[in-house]
Amino acid sequence: MLWFLGGIAALIVGYFTYGRLIERLLGPDGRRTPAYAQGDGVDYVPLPMWKNLLIQLLNIAGVGPVIGVIIGIKFGWVCFWIIPLGCIFGGAVHDCVSGFMSLRAGGANLPALTRGSLGRWYTQVYGLFVTVLLLLVVAVFINVPAHLVQGLAPAAAPAVPVFWGAVVVIFLYYIAATLFPVDRIIGRIYPIFGGLLLLGSLAMLGALVWQGVAEPALFTESEAFRAGMFRDQPIIPCLFVTIACGIISGFHATQSPIVARTMTSEAQARATYYGMMIVEGVIAMVWAGAGMAIYNLFPELMSRPATDALVRATQHFLGTWMGKVTVVSVIVLAITSGDTALRSLRLTLAEALRLPQRRLGARLFLCLPLIAVVCVLLWWSNLSAESFEWLWKYFAWGNQILSASTLMVCTVWLMRKGIAPWFTLAPGMFMTFVVTSFILWSDPSHAGCPYGLNLPIREAYAIAGVFTFLCAAMVIRLGGERPRDVAS
Repeated sequence: MLWFLGGIAALIVGYFTYGRLIERLLGPDGRRTPAYAQGDGVDYVPLPMWKNLLIQLLNIAGVGPVIGVIIGIKFGWVCFWIIPLGCIFGGAVHDCVSGFMSLRAGGANLPALTRGSLGRWYTQVYGLFVTVLLLLVVAVFINVPAHLVQGLAPAAAPAVPVFWGAVVVIFLYYIAATLFPVDRIIGRIYPIFGGLLLLGSLAMLGALVWQGVAEPALFTESEAFRAGMFRDQPIIPCLFVTIACGIISGFHATQSPIVARTMTSEAQARATYYGMMIVEGVIAMVWAGAGMAIYNLFPELMSRPATDALVRATQHFLGTWMGKVTVVSVIVLAITSGDTALRSLRLTLAEALRLPQRRLGARLFLCLPLIAVVCVLLWWSNLSAESFEWLWKYFAWGNQILSASTLMVCTVWLMRKGIAPWFTLAPGMFMTFVVTSFILWSDPSHAGCPYGLNLPIREAYAIAGVFTFLCAAMVIRLGGERPRDVAS
């Protein structure tokens, strides 16, 4: 219980201390933001700060800080201190610096920010990688909420029609949110979604504290809990891939440009980018606590899908009615990341093709092929449970490759501005080590990990260490070069 509450307290303190340090280093000033300088009434639209905060939070907080954390807590109580430390010094810094870069570069998306920093070939590969990852995000974040909707349906309701009906409704909403101006749908519906999210998260936090005071053993590694823990997966790298979105997530940097185009002042950057990642860290802590508690009460759930543990936790701690409200709040998390992932795809392609998006026809031109690809992914991922598991595993690993690459870009940008880069270089190299060692070690024989090279963990560490050193040397060399088409 102490580690659980202490981790939440550490996140709050981190925002007011380390977050302020990051803000001072970045140096926000009074220059015009892209919302005013490039206003187009579609993507560049000034919105009030409270709406931007909710949009950013709901954009970045997908099912990762819930489903991923419920899986990740099987590594044990160590999650209660790794989540806050990773969030404060890694994830929140990643979000804040990359978001501020976009704000200074006219709301540019990741591939455009990479151009001139890591070289042409890296930019091209990076742009393709971002596109593939966002397509996976859209498919994953249609699947997960549709399965949760199916779980909320009455027992007598036929499962397949309910699931595919939910898929159609969610996908149609994604398309509408992608095509219409940001203030028409996202700006109006997100306050409602945000209210549901905060209500569900606060209800679960209150229930856990109340139950934890009465039964402190719920937040310990009991004998039954230990029996179901991950034993053959090393914490580094596996934990940082499993709990991607609660610690650090490259996906967040694809979402930040959306708000960079609606912010009215650079002074809002710390609260919007650093602060909302801290809030996501709190959400992750809440569900880490819920996961450990429910696994201690019902150890058999440790061998079942994380969604089963989610539903059981909400019903056990909150009751039937409030439990359903909380599950709805998790559905909201998935939907509000999937819709903006599709929007980010449109904006990224528009940027690459230099195609203005003021006209609806131009937006449709880019969206139609994306819709077709997502339909194929949805069909394939639902052929079997195994198909979806592969989709999720490669999404999680790819997400962390993106975080490492984004932090490299941030480091080059900071060095060229004459700012000490260590607060982005250190987490960037750590994540480079994580994703490299993971794919070197990974293999389906390791509790269903994705295909990798299946090397012994010591060899994987050694090779990853050398590769990480070379990456650090490359980034420092590039940072010392003259700026080339980077934000000022």
